[in-house]
Amino acid sequence: MLKSIIKSQAVASLGAHMAALYLRVLDATCRKTIVGRDRFDEARARGRGVILAFWHGRLMLAPFVRRETDAEINMLISNHRDGEIIAKAVRGFGIKFIRGSSANLRKPGKSKHGAPAVAQMLAALERGEVVAITPDGPRGPAETFQVGAIRLAQRSGAAIIVAGASATRGLRMKSWDRFFLAMPFARFLYVASEPIIVPENADAEAIEQIRLEAQSRLSEATKAADEMAGKTTATVSQNGP
Repeated sequence: MLKSIIKSQAVASLGAHMAALYLRVLDATCRKTIVGRDRFDEARARGRGVILAFWHGRLMLAPFVRRETDAEINMLISNHRDGEIIAKAVRGFGIKFIRGSSANLRKPGKSKHGAPAVAQMLAALERGEVVAITPDGPRGPAETFQVGAIRLAQRSGAAIIVAGASATRGLRMKSWDRFFLAMPFARFLYVASEPIIVPENADAEAIEQIRLEAQSRLSEATKAADEMAGKTTATVSQNGP
């Protein structure tokens, strides 16, 4: 019975309400520093949309950069219950949602949600919008850049911007992705990489090399953001800062 209560719609609604309140408090009390904003502008100037990638563990730091651009932002959110809670929590930030996961972008035909999600993302990018993705979500492996985002960039011609995110005050949860929760009155730090372009004719070997490069850049950007925040980046096997 307890499990039924925990999984109930009422509990999910309460969780979304509490998460929304938490985000509003952060939005009112925290400041932002963005490094590499010009790199995002460079990618957007290509006119093919932008794929913005950040680790799943830093997901709750993402909504606060919404006001930094007038572009439409589309966030890929999982079909799991936690995805629904997050979608409801960040509704006030003006972000649109695409339901699916980066895990099923590689072979969307094998998922009843994958093909619609890919179609929506391609359409958004064609309109010159931003598609935000957690390339290790929704279930990991943590901080492993899955190939789906690379394939999406290849098909759309959009540039990938990987962005590290951190905060001067916060804690890491004991979840699979060491989920980061910022605290009020923190400074948020964001570090964006140079645009990653995936050639239309890239073969499987080239795709894998680009995937590894994207993974390395995102890890480096996250480490840089943590260092700016005065923290040491913790891997999923280490204790958090």
